[in-house]
Amino acid sequence: MIDVAVLGGAAFLAGLVDAVVGGGGLIQIPVMFSLFPKEVPATLFGTSKLAGIFGTGTAAINYARRVRVAWSAAAPAAMAAFALSFAGAYTVTKVPADFVRSLLPILLVAVAIYTFRKKDLGSIHAPVHTGNTEKMVAVGMGACIGFYDGFFGPGTGSFLIFLFVRFFGFDFLSASAAAKVVNVACNISALMWFGYSGHLLWQLGLLMAVCQVAGSLVGTRLAIKHGSAFVRKLFLVVVCLLILKTGYDAFFK
Repeated sequence: MIDVAVLGGAAFLAGLVDAVVGGGGLIQIPVMFSLFPKEVPATLFGTSKLAGIFGTGTAAINYARRVRVAWSAAAPAAMAAFALSFAGAYTVTKVPADFVRSLLPILLVAVAIYTFRKKDLGSIHAPVHTGNTEKMVAVGMGACIGFYDGFFGPGTGSFLIFLFVRFFGFDFLSASAAAKVVNVACNISALMWFGYSGHLLWQLGLLMAVCQVAGSLVGTRLAIKHGSAFVRKLFLVVVCLLILKTGYDAFFK
């Protein structure tokens, strides 16, 4: 029962953080590995994805009700991410992800430095693309992020938010809303692969899903209440934590 309580608390916090800026796996997955050290990693990742679909889906619905989601960018990005996430999940079974593992903390440092230096980044919602250009950029971004999420995964939500802010001119709140739509597509695609290959603990995943939904409801309300400035601050905190975690995994394990 203590293990269940710890796992439920981790899923709640993961849902809360993920709803605002992504990066919930930073909390949830290490707890799962510590509680189930003998379980196959792919099964834990698949189970985490199962819970994540419910949490991210809840966040996407909540944002759609309260924030104007830029569907013209989010929808094509989500479709491309869905297709390429499955391809990434397949590729990781054939090609080692060591190169991506070592490159990730460097990319995250660049994201953090850029965001710190650009004090007004994401403070104003001023979309810079329209029409076919917007769709083409969205498809390219969705394809890259989708493949990355299926192939490796850590920090996907945070990368999405940064890309929507940097390359589409969204504020952080609108970027977070759009990112959830794309994230749901990634999770569904990856879950199809994990389910097909039998790497799922259904009961555990559904229990965590309940806690993730609760955390997601709290997280979206906090983001909507406090706006883009709050999302930006939490985004930087999560990115810094991701740098530490991925840097340790890449260079000290």
